Amino acid sequence: MSFQTLKVILSGGGTGGHIFPAVAIANEIKNLVPHSDILFVGALGRMEMEKVPASGYKIIGIPIAGLQRRLTFSNFKLPFLIFRSLVMTREIIKNFKPDVVVGTGGYASGPLIKSATAKGIPALLQEQNSYAGITNKILSKKAARICVAYEGMEKFFPKDKLLITGNPVRQDLNEVKHKREEALSYFKLDPSRKTVLIIGGSGGARTINESIGEGLEKFEANQVQLIWQTGKNYYQSTLDKTKNLKDGHFHVFEFISRMDLAYAAADIVISRAGASSVSELCNLGMACILVPSPNVAEDHQTKNAMALVNKKAAIIVSDAESRTMLANRTLDLLSNEREQAMLKNNSSAMAHHNSANLIAREVLKLAKYTL
Repeated sequence: MSFQTLKVILSGGGTGGHIFPAVAIANEIKNLVPHSDILFVGALGRMEMEKVPASGYKIIGIPIAGLQRRLTFSNFKLPFLIFRSLVMTREIIKNFKPDVVVGTGGYASGPLIKSATAKGIPALLQEQNSYAGITNKILSKKAARICVAYEGMEKFFPKDKLLITGNPVRQDLNEVKHKREEALSYFKLDPSRKTVLIIGGSGGARTINESIGEGLEKFEANQVQLIWQTGKNYYQSTLDKTKNLKDGHFHVFEFISRMDLAYAAADIVISRAGASSVSELCNLGMACILVPSPNVAEDHQTKNAMALVNKKAAIIVSDAESRTMLANRTLDLLSNEREQAMLKNNSSAMAHHNSANLIAREVLKLAKYTL
């Protein structure tokens, strides 16, 4: 076995969909090479600056930001932020001397990958979505390897650089199927009732929260219990809607730290269609209703959802139709065990179970590290 020190910088953030895969890759690198030296680079003020240290890794923040779709003063500052971030990432690379860098999407990965490849350091990109993000499309020309989750990505990237690996998911989601009893106890659930898990992404989803809120009396009448992650901005208003109901089987959370138990308890899941969420649902073989966010670049969440819908692995309800359709479609699915079984089987067939390990091994290859 080689005992050289493996040095890797990872960057990805802005949302959990970029952060969780990066942390999963880092964990797998550590599993393969315990004495490796790993550093993260993130965007100042974004959630990676909190989540990465909580996962046990050091992170350096840079002042990068994204382009706003509307005309704002922050867009005028963007060239200066990019320049400053490039200067900082060059200094980080000079001091840390990485063998390879990894970008999982988000603002901060742009300056890091650009600075690294300019120095001849190999770069691996991990694209989670079925429609490639603009940062990764720009960076792909200089990247050595591009790991993707969907077929047909050669329309965005050089075909000879592509490797289908799937998306890494949070490691605490392993063995979920054996945790049902623990989950029922943890959330204080009634084992005789059907359970719906509602998640709107790391920031919550206004439309999903409001649509479920308008259907509470229907869920109450059908003795359905909810595990409901609202996100910070919608927590109090959601709590106010549920606290006066007689049923008491609506369990509302700003953020669910034990997602493994939430999935274990759920009969079906209502979710946005971010890449990480979709990958988790497939890995766990969940019956799900996807409500894609319309407020994302190139409508990529709809494309993520349709990749499952086209294989009868998920149900889609559009954001615009959610308020009138979501509660009723949820109750229909809960009453149709045959449809649930079909969705579970088909979503499970789309899963990639060793994604983090496959990507970590590609990192080692680029670093010319021999196990």
